[in-house]
Amino acid sequence: MKQVLVLYYSRHGATAEMARLIARGVESVKGAEAMLRTVPEVSEVCEATEALVPDKGAPYVTLDELKAADALALGSPTRFGNMAAPLKYFLEKTSAQWLSGSLVGKPAGVFTSTSSMHGGQEATLLSMIIPLMHHGMLICGLPYTESELLTTSSGGTPYGPSHVAGAESNLPLSEEEKSLCMALGRRLAGLASGS
Repeated sequence: MKQVLVLYYSRHGATAEMARLIARGVESVKGAEAMLRTVPEVSEVCEATEALVPDKGAPYVTLDELKAADALALGSPTRFGNMAAPLKYFLEKTSAQWLSGSLVGKPAGVFTSTSSMHGGQEATLLSMIIPLMHHGMLICGLPYTESELLTTSSGGTPYGPSHVAGAESNLPLSEEEKSLCMALGRRLAGLASGS
């Protein structure tokens, strides 16, 4: 079984919903399984301590799970055109994986959710791609053969799936956004399994 790590941070639930859809896409590919994981909050005063298992949602990721994964989907809400601090904090702890080259050659894709259509979706996706490229991962976007990229009036980019959550962060994912999430999952699983 090829394992795709779907790693995300979500504050209001939209990025978590996208992660679940990407996982469904992964698991629609024979011989592939998804592992949903998240990261804990960080504190501006000191490192936050969290229970080993969150009260709800996916378990927290470990560096060993990242190393063992055959592919990675990385998701974050946007923070001024950048990934959220908890996800960046986790990535900053991956020096050992960088030194050992344990992520080199593995496929990776990114996804995000923003409050507005022009809230920095593509900038956020690019900010997540940069550390993955430093790790030598093979970046996987969405090709325009995914017709929803041409018809969506909400989220969706060739850099990866995106969602417009609205000013109150409560808009549901559109059908196009859902489809693009599942497409990324299928694509990563296919690349991980060599098909």
